[in-house]
Parts: sequence; structure tokens; C-alpha cells
Amino acid sequence: MNADRTSMLAQPIRLPSVARAALLLGLFVLGAVVGAAGSLVQAAWFPGGLLLALAGEAGLCLGGALALRSRAGSVAPAGGWLLAVILLTASRPEGDFVFASGGGSYVFLLGGMAAAVMCATLAPTRQPDGAPVRLGK
Repeated sequence: MNADRTSMLAQPIRLPSVARAALLLGLFVLGAVVGAAGSLVQAAWFPGGLLLALAGEAGLCLGGALALRSRAGSVAPAGGWLLAVILLTASRPEGDFVFASGGGSYVFLLGGMAAAVMCATLAPTRQPDGAPVRLGK
């Protein structure tokens, strides 16, 4: 084994590049837009709109993870989605609110959170390459 190769966990933490930070910020904003649009669509066309809203959020999280090849690409749009949805659940002083008290709203909230967690968990991560890192070779 080559002794000069250190573990990936032992590497110092670096800030992301400017381009990567801009992509993550863009994914965050896009996640907020998808959350706001999904909250309006899920109640308008009940069964189809709910599935469309959940598929849009899951597709954005999975697409971000695959585009950036990291979990951060999935967490950024999920954070934007969560922020938008949480802000839209609050009622206004006039009594207006976006989410009704029906079951579809709860399925949208909990299903969107579950989809974000699944996409972040299944996101591709960096893998070390080379002969010394493979066992049995």
C-alpha cells in the first residue's frame, strides 16, 4: 500500500468554488420556486397536481445531486423547498392561507420531506479511486 495517500475524511475542509456556490444558490432559489408552485398546484388539481408537485420536487433534488455529484446538490433545493413551504403554511392576519386542512396538504408536506431525504441519501458521493483503496486487490 502507498503510505502517502490519506483518507478522504482526513482532508481539510475547503470552501466551495464561486461557480459551485452560485450553482447551489441557484438550486436553493429554484427549490423555493418549486415549493411555492407545488403548494398551489397540489390543491388545484387534487390527485394529479399532488403527484406533479411531488415529482417536481423529487426531480429537482435528484437532478441537483446528479449535476453536482454530491449530496449538497440535493440538500440545496430541498432547503429552498422547505423554506418556501414553511413560510406558506403560516396564516395571514386576514385569515388567508395557502394550505387547506385536507389530507392532500399533509401528503404534500410529508411526502416532499420524505422525497428530499431519499434523494439526499441516495445521492452519488465522491469515491476514492486507484488500486490501494480497493480491498482484496
